[in-house]
Amino acid sequence: MRIARIAPKTEALNAESIDLQALHPLIKKYKGKKGAIIPLLQGIQSVYGFLPRAAMDYIAKECAIEPSELFGVATFYAQFRMNPVGKHIIKVCHGTACHVQNANAITDAIAEALGISDGETTPDKLFTLESVACLGCCSLAPVMMIDEETYGKLTGTKAVRIIKNIKIADNQGI
Repeated sequence: MRIARIAPKTEALNAESIDLQALHPLIKKYKGKKGAIIPLLQGIQSVYGFLPRAAMDYIAKECAIEPSELFGVATFYAQFRMNPVGKHIIKVCHGTACHVQNANAITDAIAEALGISDGETTPDKLFTLESVACLGCCSLAPVMMIDEETYGKLTGTKAVRIIKNIKIADNQGI
């Protein structure tokens, strides 16, 4: 099964709302080095959680890279995000094993509980929901990951309960 990549929405942040000074160590490390585009993009994303346009433009200028090269690589690879994401990223596996175990029901239950669609972030910026092609946990199908934690043998109800517990823990500062 193929997972369609969701078209990026226009970024809401502007150049004044991000600290470009945070990119100086990245520029120092990779400026003038061959094959540095992916590490530069990974570095930007590790600083901001996504790839802000202002940061991409700044890196392109400072490292003498054509902006079209940066944007071409950023939009080619699914690992890069062009928009801000939530504090917790929920990845629901839709690989073959999960698909036949009704992964769509998991995604639908989560989307309904959070009031968002696949690829969107909740208004409180707590959760982002993503369908992914495979998480490599076929024996646990259907599976989801939230941040670095894997949850298997799910139903829609179990998935929603896990998310509610994470929300409760966040609200209590746990």
